[in-house]
Amino acid sequence: MAIAIDFGTSNTVISRWNPVTQTPEILKVPGYSLQQAPNPPLIPSLVYVENAESEQVIIGQPVRDRGLDLAQDTRFFSHFKRGIGTPIQGFLPQLDGVTIQFEQVGTWFLTHLFNQINLEESLIVTAPVDSFETYRHWLGQVCQTWSVDKVRMIDEPTAAALGYGVGDRNLILVVDFGGGTLDLSLVQLNSNGIKSEGKAANPLGFVLKWGAKSFEEKSGQQVKTARVIAKAGLNLGGSDLDHWITDELIAQYDLVQSLSLTRLAEKLKIQLSSRTTATEVYFDRNSLESYELKLTRKQLQSILEDRKFFDQLDTIMAQVLQQATREGVNKSQIDSVLLVGGTCQIPAVQGWIKGYFEEKQVRCDKPFEAIAEGALQLVQGVELQDFLYHSYGIRYWNRRTKSHSWHPIIPEGQPYPMSKPIELMLGASAENQPKLEFVLGELGAQTGGTEIYFDGDRLITRILSGDKRSVTPLNDTENARTIANLNPPGIPGSDRIRVLFQVDRERFLRITVEDLLTNQTLLNNQVVVQLS
Repeated sequence: MAIAIDFGTSNTVISRWNPVTQTPEILKVPGYSLQQAPNPPLIPSLVYVENAESEQVIIGQPVRDRGLDLAQDTRFFSHFKRGIGTPIQGFLPQLDGVTIQFEQVGTWFLTHLFNQINLEESLIVTAPVDSFETYRHWLGQVCQTWSVDKVRMIDEPTAAALGYGVGDRNLILVVDFGGGTLDLSLVQLNSNGIKSEGKAANPLGFVLKWGAKSFEEKSGQQVKTARVIAKAGLNLGGSDLDHWITDELIAQYDLVQSLSLTRLAEKLKIQLSSRTTATEVYFDRNSLESYELKLTRKQLQSILEDRKFFDQLDTIMAQVLQQATREGVNKSQIDSVLLVGGTCQIPAVQGWIKGYFEEKQVRCDKPFEAIAEGALQLVQGVELQDFLYHSYGIRYWNRRTKSHSWHPIIPEGQPYPMSKPIELMLGASAENQPKLEFVLGELGAQTGGTEIYFDGDRLITRILSGDKRSVTPLNDTENARTIANLNPPGIPGSDRIRVLFQVDRERFLRITVEDLLTNQTLLNNQVVVQLS
């Protein structure tokens, strides 16, 4: 049996392939899921730690049923997906003698959930396109500890395109806007190629192929392909809106910050998806007073505008459309726009989308289940070839700025496995240098970065402006930095070693190092780091 898990910031969805009906279906996990019409069964991505040392945790809907999400309790965790694989400013609690990390909370949640599922054969997990390799590597490591024969991974937006079942269309834009992230992915779903100025475009290299050659010969059908033309992501989601609404309520009603108030802010936001005015009753346990909280769509619009919300959305849309233009594809060629995630249900967000596209192009009828159902396509004879979302470079000392800078060596959008290695020449920088070393880094966007930190009990994401580039070092340890011991020692003034970089099918970065002076191969296809 095949299972797909869409681990979300606010909610998690599990789907399974029904071999009888040959269709995907959303799985309800008794005791953990909440089914509230018209939505499918959703598992709240919540964890309450009863005992960290013995790893006793409560996850999902029982956390809410027992009111464990309403108290100011360091044992309660929500939106923890956002902190996984990301440097955090602030302190995480120490519980029962154990220092808690977001990776550990995520591991508890997913492992506890997996243990409730009867699974033996195949598992597919999804990941945001803007996640750094540390997140993907963490997710892969967690899954490898489970008793399952095969584990595969797919980008959330690409899975959504498959889940909507729009195979009769050509070019699809997926807008995946959940509780913690916004991911945009422009996907070409047919096998004919997009014509641009009389020639086929050269997409970035994400290829899905339904069926093998034997299937094509047996059925007489043409094998379909799906290619990602462009993709971009932003660490922004519904939880940010909840905090902004909470701040507005605190200012309007002179209240004090609390988790229960943030929970009501989320309910007000959800109500505004289907009505123009939302109300909730709030009881302040400190003052013992009750308040009727009110929020209108107009107020929410003002909150979003004050926080530069739409400016951030415009920036990420421009990135995707610019990538597409470089590949010979323009906006007029997009056939459908698929909306995924709870935040896409907000009328203001849908209005922003319709500012770019006609209403008939936009679909939002499967906001929660599309990703999990689409991921199951990978078990139906699908072969996956991806490309690197981030670029990678080596660190060097910039004498002009008197600080470390990064020289890109593997570009963003590089397909893997790589058909040809990338070559780099290095020389000694000091007399009688005994070894050469480098630090490899994963390079984020050059036009800005994301800062994640704590404000009281909140996990806050702030978009940095300016020309800052976020970088995640991948091998910055004493033993991992050295790539060549030089005998005889190196001297400045000439190239000493030739380094060949290669990314294999499993996303391992491998290097071959040749000593140009002695004609010796110092390293041969050596793994430096796994990129996922």
